[in-house]
Amino acid sequence: MALIKSISGIRGTIGNKPGENLTPIDIVKFTAAYGTWLLQQNNIEGAAVKKVIIGRDGRISGEMVKGLVSNTLVALGFFVIDLDLSTTPTIEMAVKAENAAGGIILTASHNPKEWNAFQLLNDQGEFISNEEGKLILELAEKEDFNFSTIDQLGIYKKDDTYLAKHIEAIVNYGLVDVAAIKKEKFKIVVDAINSSGAIAVPALLKALGVKDVIVINDEVNGRFAHNPEPLPEHLAELGNAVVKNKAHLGIAVDPDVDRLCFVCEDGSMFGEEYTLVAVADYVLSKRKGNTVSNMSSTKALKDITVRHGGEYFSSAVGEVNVVNKMKEVDAVIGGEGNGGIIVPDLHYGRDALIGIALFLTHLAHSQKTIKQLRNTYPDYFISKNKITLGEGIDVKDIFDKIKAKYKNQPINTEDGLKVEFDNDWVHLRTSNTEPIIRIYAESNFETTAYNIAKRFMQDISEVM
Repeated sequence: MALIKSISGIRGTIGNKPGENLTPIDIVKFTAAYGTWLLQQNNIEGAAVKKVIIGRDGRISGEMVKGLVSNTLVALGFFVIDLDLSTTPTIEMAVKAENAAGGIILTASHNPKEWNAFQLLNDQGEFISNEEGKLILELAEKEDFNFSTIDQLGIYKKDDTYLAKHIEAIVNYGLVDVAAIKKEKFKIVVDAINSSGAIAVPALLKALGVKDVIVINDEVNGRFAHNPEPLPEHLAELGNAVVKNKAHLGIAVDPDVDRLCFVCEDGSMFGEEYTLVAVADYVLSKRKGNTVSNMSSTKALKDITVRHGGEYFSSAVGEVNVVNKMKEVDAVIGGEGNGGIIVPDLHYGRDALIGIALFLTHLAHSQKTIKQLRNTYPDYFISKNKITLGEGIDVKDIFDKIKAKYKNQPINTEDGLKVEFDNDWVHLRTSNTEPIIRIYAESNFETTAYNIAKRFMQDISEVM
């Protein structure tokens, strides 16, 4: 199947052959490499100060992977604090709150049920850099580990308090208006995709004063009722449930609750690209400043930012790249067009929970239906496509040949290949999470976006 090592962590399919999939041997090896790197970075001794936070989403393999990870860290002398079934942003916040050396999030995000992964955090609760990841991979390759003796073994404990702390921080966040949300008496349907969202999202909505909540796919068993990536083609059940229950809106998250999208009252999609746009619109109406999204995201964020008197910046794809750019330009809001919201003064990580609270505040203040709110934003269309890569495919050669073909157009090679056509664009890049090339194209017209993407998919196929 697959084992992928990238800026987004180590991920693979469970079982089969070591070195080619995510097997117990691979899990122990990469955990030991990460733990060794932490010890080298921090030069720390004594289990009491060597804290590492771990947590998982609801995947079938989660318990098994967590056991291997936690025991490997204990064998290295770490004090492991296990949040168990949690969300990615909750684990990120717990790292800082505990003054931990780092953290490991056990989730393959939007990948199907046969996948799992560990995403690695630094002592700020942020994803490690590409350079740091390379050092960890080198340690794993060399298997240069030194485990603790019997008297120096670490400690393991569970802590299930951090989701409540996370929600409390959101409720108390300055731009979240609980009274306004409560007053609207929203009726909301949530698609929890059989993972952590079934616990986290209803708990948040209750804290925000939303009493009428219907949860579908609410059994936390990791047997995802549909493809877990929150894209329109996977959310028909949610749309139907919103209409059937005469709800004000629907909410969908991914298995680790860092991506977010909404469904309108008529069952239509608000659009995952417009999650960040709407939240940024609200934040910028209260705080003037700059915004950041990755270069595969809609240009609607730039339009909204300029309207509010701010400046928009783009980054390479990948949360760590967005975060670095946000810090560089002192952005007040940022994220990714896949429904990832980053609110820097809460924490530097994609967080569907703070996204829900800010969006509902914005919706309550607007006195509009969610459909009416969507209609206030520019109407751009992104066609999102992918081509599966076979063994031995030279992606650099493919991109070089396409770059030569479109040499007369404005081209950006910071992250894959982005080609601009007047007001339209197409972005080609390899995925950090799957063995594929992603092809995203945006235009004012849906058919144009589709045709641009289709043309470039044909170009890629011809070169391959």
